[in-house]
Amino acid sequence: MEQFWDFARDFWWLAFPLFGVLASVGGAWERGARRRHKRRLEVLHAKAELKAAARGPSAALPAAAPETRAAGAEGTPLERLFAAHDAVTARWLEYELDVAKLIAFPAMSDGRQPLTAAFLRAKRVADGLRPASVKARITKDQLAEYRNAVSDYEVAFDVAERDARRLKDSSFSTIERKRLDTAKQLLTIAIDQAATPAERQVAYRRVREELNGLISLSDEAIEVLEGKVALELTAGTVPQAPAVPTVDRAPAPDAATPLDRTPPTRTPPQAAPWPVPARNSDTAPGRVIRPKSHP
Repeated sequence: MEQFWDFARDFWWLAFPLFGVLASVGGAWERGARRRHKRRLEVLHAKAELKAAARGPSAALPAAAPETRAAGAEGTPLERLFAAHDAVTARWLEYELDVAKLIAFPAMSDGRQPLTAAFLRAKRVADGLRPASVKARITKDQLAEYRNAVSDYEVAFDVAERDARRLKDSSFSTIERKRLDTAKQLLTIAIDQAATPAERQVAYRRVREELNGLISLSDEAIEVLEGKVALELTAGTVPQAPAVPTVDRAPAPDAATPLDRTPPTRTPPQAAPWPVPARNSDTAPGRVIRPKSHP
């Protein structure tokens, strides 16, 4: 104990740099926790938008009017911004709702990737600055701010898409890549009309098992995949001919009809009744009286 106090008395000045190191480590950990929390919120926000988009086109594009998408480059500046915004969202939904693309490019749905996280942030900003409708009255500054947000949204998506296509499945181990390849092959069988219904059902269950722990499928992507499998099952079944009602006909007395291949039913001959004991008193008990034959 005395040695400890002697060391503390001689090297008390080490407490200051040690305190600085601990403070820097604590600050780095806090900043990392904030980044992780922010990315988690972005992923939750994107999943909420994906859930709304899977309900239908009207939910996916809440503020877009039908004539906006058809207007194209000939509409007003706000209509053109709406069309560009909706086009990027539609491209993003192709990755989120298509299991085949999720398997091929898993980085597009991984919020831990820096470029994907940047795209999700740009999407949130653009969605937040989007006016209520194409007929909304906004100022020039608001229009310019929304234009810049849409441009950042487009650029962020293009960069994230190119990076995801470059990475593909390189972030997975060898065993995990084999599982992804197996899931890709099974997915082809699950939506193949030439396969039997039993094979498609088994392939669909195997796809879910192989992707478990590798890629997180949203509920909407699962619903879309189940719809494809069910559609192929309905289209692949061969309709059966309706059953022809059979009419019961009495067989001919001498032979069966030529169309009837079943042997005619014959009633077995009834056996002659056994003789019964006589009931008069003149006959001894137990004696059998047989009827006399008349000439």
